[in-house]
Amino acid sequence: MAQLTIQGSALGTALSQMLLADDIEPGSDPSYQLCKTIYLYHPLGAKMAESPISMAQSQQREIAIPDSPEEEVRDAFLAQWQADGMDEHIHNTAKTARIYGVSSLALLAEGVPPNRPIDYRQLSKLKIAFNVLDPLNTAGSLVLNQDPNSLDFQKTQGISVNGQVYHRSRCVVRLNERPIYIGYTNSAFGYVGRSVYQRALFPLKSFVQTMRTDDMVSRKAGVLIAMLKPAGSIVDNIMAMMAGMKRQLVKEAQTDNVISISAPEEKIESLNLQNLDGAASMARKNILENIAVSADMPAKLLNSETFAEGFGEGTEDAKAVARYIDRERVSMLPMYQFCDRITQHRAWTPEFYRTIQARFPEMYGQVGYTQAFYDWTNSFQATWPSLLTEPDSEKIKVEDTKLKAIIAMVEVLLPELDPANKAAVIAWAQDNFNENKMLFSNPMQLDFDALRDYVPPEPLQAPGEPRPFSQADTDALIARLAPRLRRRQLEAVR
Repeated sequence: MAQLTIQGSALGTALSQMLLADDIEPGSDPSYQLCKTIYLYHPLGAKMAESPISMAQSQQREIAIPDSPEEEVRDAFLAQWQADGMDEHIHNTAKTARIYGVSSLALLAEGVPPNRPIDYRQLSKLKIAFNVLDPLNTAGSLVLNQDPNSLDFQKTQGISVNGQVYHRSRCVVRLNERPIYIGYTNSAFGYVGRSVYQRALFPLKSFVQTMRTDDMVSRKAGVLIAMLKPAGSIVDNIMAMMAGMKRQLVKEAQTDNVISISAPEEKIESLNLQNLDGAASMARKNILENIAVSADMPAKLLNSETFAEGFGEGTEDAKAVARYIDRERVSMLPMYQFCDRITQHRAWTPEFYRTIQARFPEMYGQVGYTQAFYDWTNSFQATWPSLLTEPDSEKIKVEDTKLKAIIAMVEVLLPELDPANKAAVIAWAQDNFNENKMLFSNPMQLDFDALRDYVPPEPLQAPGEPRPFSQADTDALIARLAPRLRRRQLEAVR
């Protein structure tokens, strides 16, 4: 590619020197340096590497620890998670793996060599740090064994950095895609995963050409063509000066100014670029779709198009993006499990457990720290909320249906149960009511000990159905009323 030079220095950026090179053809394999250049300088480089991770982490995981005083234990875990910046470490590790094909997250502790395991019981007392390592840092240790008869065939067995071996419990390795047998990845220096740019390298080069086209159009769009009457066969200084004055008037004309053209055959027009619109727009759109297909990404993530109805409406495009993000979350699970264990030991310390014992003596007064800690870790649950969120109107309908089902079950069970089980059913209903924040802002608190001992008063006996009248009753009633009726008749005659 020809370049102008000034004092022997080539004019051009690293991106143009690499992506505009003639030797990049469909199927070309990007090097480590080219992947870094694309990420740093290409307009789509950071978007392809980071946007799926950022979207996956756009919602916080829902933490549940049923076998614990849940609120206090969960808050301690989340506070430590934020203090250690775990989300950022996971994001950087996943992003680096997408750039090069492989990356590693390593745990370092002051005073403990990397090749030794850490006593997690002492983890809260150690000064620790997390390092995100790219393939150049771990070159030579993540080549992966290609012997099909080996136990570690295409499996990561740990890392080493500058000759320093790391214990397997001190690191987690992230691969972007699974390794292919004898499929060497230049950007990752091993038979590991592949860069997200590998299949999209040629369309990424073509996208740079569309940027040059946009730049050319923006510079040419303001060009005016003045079609002036020629001065004649003999042009003297006066005629040349008049022509120059006309051009200067056209150059200086702007909004609210008026210029006149003397000759009817003279006119001024802008440069006609209307034929570029269809071809340039179609080419750019196709290039973006080719990049998205090559990177196995929904095209909307690269086009930056807004969803017509949003995620809440559950359109097909939104569902496709949600499924893609769900797969990304699954692939990030080993990193989250690695960080969860570290955070649990740093948050749920013996000192923290003593505060729990003081606050809940009836539950943990006689329970040791180790038993309580493993009860909490065994019941620890972290789930991602759905990316397809429903509008509040639909959520209220769902909660109303749940509420009616709870009430119906309570009405059916209470008449058949003894006082202890009645209290248990009411406690279950209260817990479900308190979880319904959409309908009830304040929690219900009942005294279940008093409820178990409560005996409701005997209801008053309801009056029975009146006895039907017999003929004898009718005759007796007439006999009693007959004298009164005769007196009224005599008084009427008088």
